[in-house]
Amino acid sequence: MGGLSIWHWLIIVVVVVLIFGTKKLPNIGGDLAAAIKNFRKGMQDEDKPDAAQLKADPPQGQQGQSTSTDSKDGNTP
Repeated sequence: MGGLSIWHWLIIVVVVVLIFGTKKLPNIGGDLAAAIKNFRKGMQDEDKPDAAQLKADPPQGQQGQSTSTDSKDGNTP
């Protein structure tokens, strides 16, 4: 009941063709595919930090750790 049947999809396709025409559909499909490709590439680039960025800003585990001998009063932070 919640899904769309084949008749619903056919009506949607006919309405889209009537609105945009057959000449614009390949352009719209190509633009949509390029947008999806750029989005995926951007998401992959966001997950991988740059080597230059890592040199300038090392992860927190390697920087800023102090020992009990570093503090003046003997208490650890």
